[in-house]
Amino acid sequence: MGYHYRFVAAFTEAKRLLELGVIGKPHHVRIEAYGPVVVRPKGSTWRSQRVEGGGCLFDYACHAIDLAAYLVGPPVGVSGTVLNGVFSEDVEDEVYSRLMFKDQLYGELSANWSDESHRKMSVRLTFWGTNGRINVDRQELQVYLRDATGAPQGLKKGWNIRYTTELTRPVWFYVRGEEYSAQVEHFVECIKTGATPLSNFRTAADTVRVAVMMRQDAETPFRTAAAQGAPASALSGTADRRGGTQRLSILRTLMERSQLAGRVLRRALSSAERSSTRVVK
Repeated sequence: MGYHYRFVAAFTEAKRLLELGVIGKPHHVRIEAYGPVVVRPKGSTWRSQRVEGGGCLFDYACHAIDLAAYLVGPPVGVSGTVLNGVFSEDVEDEVYSRLMFKDQLYGELSANWSDESHRKMSVRLTFWGTNGRINVDRQELQVYLRDATGAPQGLKKGWNIRYTTELTRPVWFYVRGEEYSAQVEHFVECIKTGATPLSNFRTAADTVRVAVMMRQDAETPFRTAAAQGAPASALSGTADRRGGTQRLSILRTLMERSQLAGRVLRRALSSAERSSTRVVK
């Protein structure tokens, strides 16, 4: 499968350090993927057609989801997903979601393919643990340690930085990037030896499963809170995570019914208090 970030040396090293427990028990992760794919309204292409697999969710976001799964295992739950169109009409250009992993690890995903501040696709993960922090992207690995006792050689207390140039091993043939060549070489070796590829149909299916959960989550009306007495119109633009008006109308109706129920309840309580007072007298 084409999830080439699994073969980027900086991410491979981050996985090794996480498995060694260098930053202690991870408790939070931030996963980001940005790039300039759709930066203006475009004509009809497969990227702009939902039925053809277009959209940021099944493109940029899936690379980020797969990479997180490679480092700490696939998410087991999602919530608060937002799929929003910036320039596209039929698909989403940005994806935001809260992720739940095993062992009480939580995180958030942020993917946006309409961000022209990045020259090309950029993926970055940040892990917070009980003993420090890891920031990692394709270019470098940053590790902060509160306590370096028992840490691998070369790591000290405080910040440590390693660059991709010192982590990447030479490849047999350069194909656009070392990770692409490494992936091809790994696949050929798996064919020869019968080993299971690092990126395979099982891992790809796990990624698609999470993406499907996110889409379903985004299409489910969600609960929200407003200040007491705030009009339903104050929530305009947040009720529908896909930017439509149907769920906004539903939410307004629910809020109006909730406010009515609150008034009825207050009247009932007031009546009960008056009755109680009369009995005591």
